[in-house]
Amino acid sequence: MPHVELTYSSNLEDVVDIAALCNQLRLASIDSGIAPIAGIRVRAFRCDHYSIADGDAKHGYIDFSVRLREGRTDEVKQALTAQLFNCAEQFLKEHFTEHSIALSMELRDINAALSPKTGSIRQFLATP
Repeated sequence: MPHVELTYSSNLEDVVDIAALCNQLRLASIDSGIAPIAGIRVRAFRCDHYSIADGDAKHGYIDFSVRLREGRTDEVKQALTAQLFNCAEQFLKEHFTEHSIALSMELRDINAALSPKTGSIRQFLATP
């Protein structure tokens, strides 16, 4: 963990390099040091139907949520929230000057007892 899920308005498809933003959030998650690399997931979903603010089609949004396995202190969660939000904010800094974009984030705990996990990613990592 963490699992990062982005949703973004389709009008940003040709404005923001969403794949690069996902990669930057992945790297920031690694840099946070709070989770093993094998547990990090970042994915994005385009939203084709949305209505923002005054309804003008020029407005766009990127909203991301971070799901994190329970057990971290509030201080750790606050630090991760700040690190990931700052990463996204810096990535979009130039875009904010030319486009109407709302950026938002939320971090949620995952109840470990209700979230089983398995897989083979660890055995295929170049560096464990």
